Amino acid sequence: MSALARRLLAILLALLAWPAQAALQITDDAGVTVTLERAPQRIVSLLPSLAETVCELGHCQRLVGVDRYTNWPEAVKALPRVGGGLDPNIEQIVALRPDVVLMATSSRAGERLRALGIKVVALEPKTHADVQRVMLKIGQLLEVPDAQRIWRAIDAAVMAAAQSLPPGARGTRVYFEVNPGPYAAGEGSFIGETLTRLGAKNIVPAALGPFPKLNPEFIVRADPDLIMVGERSADGLMQRPGWQSLRAIRGQHVCVFRADESDALVRPGPRMAEGARLMARCLAEKAPGVKKGGVRP
Repeated sequence: MSALARRLLAILLALLAWPAQAALQITDDAGVTVTLERAPQRIVSLLPSLAETVCELGHCQRLVGVDRYTNWPEAVKALPRVGGGLDPNIEQIVALRPDVVLMATSSRAGERLRALGIKVVALEPKTHADVQRVMLKIGQLLEVPDAQRIWRAIDAAVMAAAQSLPPGARGTRVYFEVNPGPYAAGEGSFIGETLTRLGAKNIVPAALGPFPKLNPEFIVRADPDLIMVGERSADGLMQRPGWQSLRAIRGQHVCVFRADESDALVRPGPRMAEGARLMARCLAEKAPGVKKGGVRP
């Protein structure tokens, strides 16, 4: 064998021995392990918090479609809308040729999309630990090595919001309404956990679930010190039976959040720190135990 042939053979053997690039694997919240040949370049998101997380991790440009409720950051507003998590437009999603679809575990579209050969990753954060885990999983999916750093910044900002509060805000009994069901944020939800970190007490116990639908009489009996509610729900508060007698209503201890503020508050994702600051501002300005001007500069 000539020297050239030996050299070519050596190169060929080296190439054969070179390890193939490992496939990307991720196990989602439904317990399904999804395998991709590489990090997805075309992503459809059917849950606002997941789209926001993709953008926070620096890969907003990979989103090619989002659900009808996703509206942050500004860059996503120009993307095609593919329905909602519970009623997605399957044909439109297929036409977008996604490498992967991100959705909530509660979405009914997963099976149909998988049957059409589309990769699906189901993730649904409900607690602080879930937000951290989902941040890291999407970071793994996008091959972002410093996703943990972003979570640490969020966690530190929540802590800073808690430290900004005057002592009189501590122990305030809070009712947080998520939407007019009325659905509330319970102690076990990420919103409830934020309230706990802010030193407030949630009138909705963890035993009722993260976001239970309540009988309005439950709220009347609990008689919270402070009510946090979005402007979508606020108009009908006084018409609810017995609510005129609530101490929070009588004392005007009610925080009404704008629609954009409510979005930040109720989405378990990278804007959780902004939500904590909004809740802290509410407590500092409206809690019965805080003197006027109790907000720290």
